[in-house]
Amino acid sequence: MGTYTQRVRENILPLSVAGKLPEAFEEWSFADEVVDHEEPTESCELCEQQELRYHFKIQNAITHHTLWVGSHCILKFGLSVFESGNRLSPSAAKKKLERLTQKMRLDSCLRALRKLVQAEPTDILAHALEYYEKNKVLTPKFAFVVFWRLQRHRIDYSPTFFKIELRRARHREDLRQMPTDRVHLIWPALSSSQKKNAVTLGHFPPRTT
Repeated sequence: MGTYTQRVRENILPLSVAGKLPEAFEEWSFADEVVDHEEPTESCELCEQQELRYHFKIQNAITHHTLWVGSHCILKFGLSVFESGNRLSPSAAKKKLERLTQKMRLDSCLRALRKLVQAEPTDILAHALEYYEKNKVLTPKFAFVVFWRLQRHRIDYSPTFFKIELRRARHREDLRQMPTDRVHLIWPALSSSQKKNAVTLGHFPPRTT
């Protein structure tokens, strides 16, 4: 713990007016800028945690220095997060950062879909893209075709970022009739409750190796 705290202290105090923690944290706030590096290749400039995909920019209100950090550090150290000029409570700050992360994941899915449509401009893929842009989810049939073709074209994507629509009876029926090997392809995109639903419909979870 001492080593962790020391790293944080060495990274933030030289950029702050306050000479000790936690006073220095009061000078810093989330600057409402985020970056999706598309791969977990970055580090937090505050705690030095590695393998971050998302960076959140924080800024010192006095010195105007900035750091790119993980959202965990913003919440852990109570850095200010604002909305419409008002400082958010810790729970509201967490929700805002989660919304921004979800937005970056949605954008990542859309980028992959658009690359796929460019690589293979078929009607079904164009319709899948249009459906996702409008609804922010894919039907089970769309999800299978999209994941299959993304893999075939070797387009990088994160299946867990996609969301599957199962609220309508016809979509649950589509999932029931889908061959289990196809269900396994979209399995990572299913929520916990959707996976239980899939089992109820006659499928079984993929075998883990």
